[in-house]
Amino acid sequence: MQYETIPNFIKKRVFLTPERTAVYFKEQTLTFKELYQRSFKTAGQLQALGVQKDDYLAVLLKNHLDTIVILFALQLLGVKAVILNNRLTPAELVWQLNDSKAAFLLVEDSFSDIEKAIRIELPSLATMSKSGLFNVEAKTPVIQEEINLSDTCTIMYTSGTTGHPKGVIQTYGNHWWSSVGSALNLGFMDSDCWLCAVPLFHISGFSILMRSVIYGMPIVLHESFDVERTIEDMTTKKVTIMSVVGTMLTRIVDTLQERRLPPLFRCMLLGGGPAPLPLLKACLEKDIPVFQTYGMTESSSQIVTLSPEYSLTKLGSAGKPLFPAQLQIRLEDERMAEVNEAGEIVVKGPNVTPGYLNRPDATEEKVRNGWFYTGDIGYRDEEGFLFVIDRRSDLIISGGENIYPAEIESVLLAHPDVAEAGVTGIEDMKWGQVPVAFIVCREDREVEADVLRQFCLQHLAKYKVPKAFYFTESLPRNAAKKLLRRNLREWLKEGKDI
Repeated sequence: MQYETIPNFIKKRVFLTPERTAVYFKEQTLTFKELYQRSFKTAGQLQALGVQKDDYLAVLLKNHLDTIVILFALQLLGVKAVILNNRLTPAELVWQLNDSKAAFLLVEDSFSDIEKAIRIELPSLATMSKSGLFNVEAKTPVIQEEINLSDTCTIMYTSGTTGHPKGVIQTYGNHWWSSVGSALNLGFMDSDCWLCAVPLFHISGFSILMRSVIYGMPIVLHESFDVERTIEDMTTKKVTIMSVVGTMLTRIVDTLQERRLPPLFRCMLLGGGPAPLPLLKACLEKDIPVFQTYGMTESSSQIVTLSPEYSLTKLGSAGKPLFPAQLQIRLEDERMAEVNEAGEIVVKGPNVTPGYLNRPDATEEKVRNGWFYTGDIGYRDEEGFLFVIDRRSDLIISGGENIYPAEIESVLLAHPDVAEAGVTGIEDMKWGQVPVAFIVCREDREVEADVLRQFCLQHLAKYKVPKAFYFTESLPRNAAKKLLRRNLREWLKEGKDI
């Protein structure tokens, strides 16, 4: 096997542009030189603890400047980072630590209770708090001057629609080509600055970190999404790009009211599932450039993005594959779908995972002849633009008709009293399955089920109209703010008090 080598990302960046700003975090600002120096010291502290190249080291950390330092320290050592979701329960974390065979766990100080619970279940696992690590006397670390693009950089666990989550292998090459593909599509300017209010433990956040060091671009890191602080930092930090999901963008649009974003701002990169058309139209009215994307943990962030010049003429499309990537729509018998015919989205490219950690069975099932079978449903129009319809696992089949929850949710979100909507299928004696909807009303608004039913009948075929409406204060979402429709089904099974 031929290996392509490349200079270590952070080491090369500090050589090229040491004085450029790397990160804004709260009141702190670090240049790439300062970031490298901190990461170098942390690498020495890790090595003093016995951490070595090719070890799997798990991190349970928040969005913080220290997290960036630690992640780059691991890259300097050639250590594989198992990046854990800090919203999981101890039991879920124990499962992932066992599955990844991690040799070491590094945790945020505020997660001490979780660390104790994990230690009880995994007494042989070496664990340490972040402050404990930073108090270790550093050795002079053995730095990886070069990296192989085929080497594993990170492991991130998918949320998993059924059964246990799987550890997605992400190589240095995957992250490199994801960054290159994004730059070729969105363009890159010296003045670019990317605001990150999504979790670093999710590919949407981590990919911003990789773009920062590859492009030599500052990022503005927020601990969590705060809409007013976001709008303020867009002006004061001269932000040009931000990664969002639909709920975040809705909050920004609603909070702006009559205000406008600064003229320098050039791109809302919208992911996390099909975007409701009412939201895209509201952004058009406020001159907010929105580029819808399609991607996943397995494609190291976006793999399909709508180029800026098509944002109006192809409203609702996720676009075309990034330059290094390919896309097909396959039917169940492996035939290629016709134009406008829905089927499974299948992708290929150097940013796509080689497979799942310690799961050859899952890798064989999902990666076939170099193509990754996403499990998502979509179609391409006559010009090759992708329209994502839904997750295959969320598909509702009613009387032989395919019903896509996202289509119904988009209609419901167009109602002025609806803030959030989630649709799932329930068993039905006559039709097999029928759709039901969960609604979160806008603040200080109410709406009756009959009103929503009539509203849906104006925009949807009768068989697509939800048979029941449940009103709730919030919808279940994962760390990336994606709607968890399977949890809606669980709510119904458990008879949750909605």
